[in-house]
Amino acid sequence: MRHCSVQVRGLLTREELDRYNGLIEVGSYLEDQNQYDLAYIVQKEIDLLILPGIERLKDKGRARDRATAEYLESLREDDEDNEDEDPGTSVS
Repeated sequence: MRHCSVQVRGLLTREELDRYNGLIEVGSYLEDQNQYDLAYIVQKEIDLLILPGIERLKDKGRARDRATAEYLESLREDDEDNEDEDPGTSVS
């Protein structure tokens, strides 16, 4: 069975995580019994189950990127303000 990343698992709800763990257990048992055709079906269910966690992770990344962009913009504006306040420091 293919596991999802720790980051995605951390963003699953308790219900989703319980279901994920149960499906992983069932899929591992099926693989141990050489029932790969059935394990494949379980893996597909796991893939569908983790989609909301993946979307939450993407949303966190987008929010972090927006916050970084806003911070960098504020630094740029501060630099421009400082240059405007002290124009007599340039040497000609």
